[in-house]
Amino acid sequence: MASVQRAIGVDFGTTNTVVAIAGADGTVTPVRFSHADVVHEIFRSALCYEDVPGNPRHIETSAGPWAIEQFLATPHEHRFIQSFKSFAASPLFTSTQIFGKRFSYEDILSGFLTLLRRHAGAALQDMASLPVIAGRPVRFVGAAPDPALALARMDASYARAGFPAMRYAFEPVGAAFFFARRLQQDATILVADFGGGTSDFSLMRFRKTAQGISAEPLGHSGVGVAGDAFDFRIIDNVVAPRLGKGGSYRNDGKTLPIPGQHYAQFAQWHQLAMLKSPKVLAELRALAKAAVDPAALEDFITVVEMDLGFGLYRAVSDAKTALSSAEQTVLRFAMEGIEIRETVRRRDFERWISPELSQIDAALDQVFAVSGLTPAAVDQVFMTGGSSFVPALRALFESRFGAERLATGDQLQSIASGLALIGLEADPAQWLAGVEIPAA
Repeated sequence: MASVQRAIGVDFGTTNTVVAIAGADGTVTPVRFSHADVVHEIFRSALCYEDVPGNPRHIETSAGPWAIEQFLATPHEHRFIQSFKSFAASPLFTSTQIFGKRFSYEDILSGFLTLLRRHAGAALQDMASLPVIAGRPVRFVGAAPDPALALARMDASYARAGFPAMRYAFEPVGAAFFFARRLQQDATILVADFGGGTSDFSLMRFRKTAQGISAEPLGHSGVGVAGDAFDFRIIDNVVAPRLGKGGSYRNDGKTLPIPGQHYAQFAQWHQLAMLKSPKVLAELRALAKAAVDPAALEDFITVVEMDLGFGLYRAVSDAKTALSSAEQTVLRFAMEGIEIRETVRRRDFERWISPELSQIDAALDQVFAVSGLTPAAVDQVFMTGGSSFVPALRALFESRFGAERLATGDQLQSIASGLALIGLEADPAQWLAGVEIPAA
């Protein structure tokens, strides 16, 4: 097989997307995006659709930092969508209506990828002859995810956006290749990748050879909970009660609890934008009229109707980040006349996320069950992804492996870089994801 001169790795993530290009000498360079005189190496996985007045058939669409800018600046009606990767494997999600136009999942993802290519400039314009490796989670998000559906949707979306035929590798395998470059001797490595939507694990054996480093996959596992699920707990316990969750309304002389289904959607980033429909807003307005505390419901309606999801995301994310280094923090949110200021304690947060930590712990058990090894056989654990900083999650790994075996690296770029390095392999097929992983 002829030597590969360049290869591209694409880490389409729930929260962020990163693209890297590996050269024949093994150097890896992130694709950069210049926005408002700032160069970004991270492209936010977000879209903003704007209804252009006077032209009902035209919808302005922006992505990444341009989507955030459009959301913050536009005076017109808009829809801000984030964490849409979480819909990829859901057969329940077929389409959504945006300003009267129906968008399939492929419409949403291909639109995002097309804009990402456009903003990348020359870096992603000539890809036809290059190997392109895209990441995929070990286990997709959802109660009953359909990985074949997710990959079919991703294939169609990449093709529509002008990418060549895609090949996929598990995201933690990409991170493992990135991490392996620093190894000085043979080692058994566990990669723990904590993204926005999934927590994925890969156990691999790396060996130093005269030709470089060889790798043997030993086992993979994953679970569809991670950073977004931690955010869900903060919203559900701190923000939603301020917006009417747990309140009451009057009906036929009876006082009844306010239904919780809309709050369950509200607390999930990928579902939040879907609440903005005439049907849901009509239901919320009817509840507000009958509510014991109508002001709280009115604020809830404002958050949904004014599409304040990104501002809420920043407030929740800032609070979660602060709890990684402090015992308590104050969640602050102030937009469109709504003010939320609530103290959040780390001990409460850790109690709220205990179900998710148990699921992650079970998925970790599974990777050892699949491989037949024990934690004692692991030489080093490479933790990547933003949620790896959550103290309770780190404590879980320290209790299993000891702090001395834990390592971290480039939290946001390791996967894309490793995927690009896989593309340079003379025979990358052994690293590509072809076997589905059962639920933990």
